[in-house]
Amino acid sequence: MRRTRGWWRRKSTPAKVETYTRWSFHTVGVSEFVAVGLPAVGTLGAGLGAVLLGLVAAHAALCTVTVSRALDWTRGRNPQPVRMLWTLAALSAVTAVAAMLIADRGPDGDGSEATGSAIFGIVLIAGAGVISLGVADRRRVCLIVGGFTVGAGLLSLPLGVPAPGALVTALGVLVGAGFLAFTAVFSVWLLNAVYELDAARETRARLAVAEERLRFGRDMHDVMGRNLAVIALKSELAVQLARRGRPEAVDQMTEVQRIAQETQREVRAVVRGYREADLDVELAGAQGVLSAAGIACEVTGEAGGLPGEVQSALAWVVREATTNVLRHGDARRCEVLLRVKEGRVVLTVENDGAKAADGSTGSGLAGLRERLSAVGGTLVAGPVEGDVFRVVAEVPVNVSEVTA
Repeated sequence: MRRTRGWWRRKSTPAKVETYTRWSFHTVGVSEFVAVGLPAVGTLGAGLGAVLLGLVAAHAALCTVTVSRALDWTRGRNPQPVRMLWTLAALSAVTAVAAMLIADRGPDGDGSEATGSAIFGIVLIAGAGVISLGVADRRRVCLIVGGFTVGAGLLSLPLGVPAPGALVTALGVLVGAGFLAFTAVFSVWLLNAVYELDAARETRARLAVAEERLRFGRDMHDVMGRNLAVIALKSELAVQLARRGRPEAVDQMTEVQRIAQETQREVRAVVRGYREADLDVELAGAQGVLSAAGIACEVTGEAGGLPGEVQSALAWVVREATTNVLRHGDARRCEVLLRVKEGRVVLTVENDGAKAADGSTGSGLAGLRERLSAVGGTLVAGPVEGDVFRVVAEVPVNVSEVTA
């Protein structure tokens, strides 16, 4: 049981929805076999009942396979199973007619007639509903339901069913097939929507990274573009003056040297601002982003008074851990705890959506280890207690440096 729960929890939300949808429609075939196939043996006897049971079993099995092929098609994994849909429609009609004919040849009594009628209706309803999974156009779904409804009424009349009974049968197929077809259409729409939302969340995380890179690129362009243009112009002027033997060339090169040194200082300032991050800002941002994604996030502790280099290193841990929760896990809650104990600052980020693979080998966490090692810190990341993923960063700090 524990392995089963672990297998389920390791699945992403879209994979869970797809598995649920797939097995929900698989139960259509199982229910058909159990509800109307098995009772036929008891009602019609071992001979005719076994023949009818075989037909129902074949129809249920084909429904199950068609469900898998149709859902794979909706996700773009396989081509549309057109032949299988037509085969299921034909087998539905054959099984329905055979049920009525076999029931007519069975033992006298209402039991045989009721069994034949039940199989007749259930087979047509199940067939129409499953076929709807493999059709994208809503109008075609309506045509399928209408076709099975009309077919149920027209097939009932030659089999000896009175006109009122044929009408009731057709109405029953209309209601049942319509409900199952609506469920199929809605399930496919919901499944596609969940996958699109998951892709949008992944895109949002990538856009956040791209935006930060663009910001850094703009800052570097602002710093380097102007100064490099001035350096190029003054270098060209110095070359021309040197060729003419003018002493002003030395002054121009001195100015080039000064601008180059100033550019180095500005670049260092930009990189320093990029590499340094505010821990309080990152904690608040993590809580806001995760809450917006539907993940309950609780943040405990404040960064006030911690040395700047410690805050910067831990802020990057919060940023990377939050990104991992959004991109790799399937979390419903996340807890962030910051505390100082025994001369060390300990940051713990824990969520209940453990990744399928050990995140300790990722390049993002490897970069965090490098940042933490620069301030004497350590990082431990990995799944704990089955479904929990925990990131623990520890950085030594002088307690006397921590102000209130």
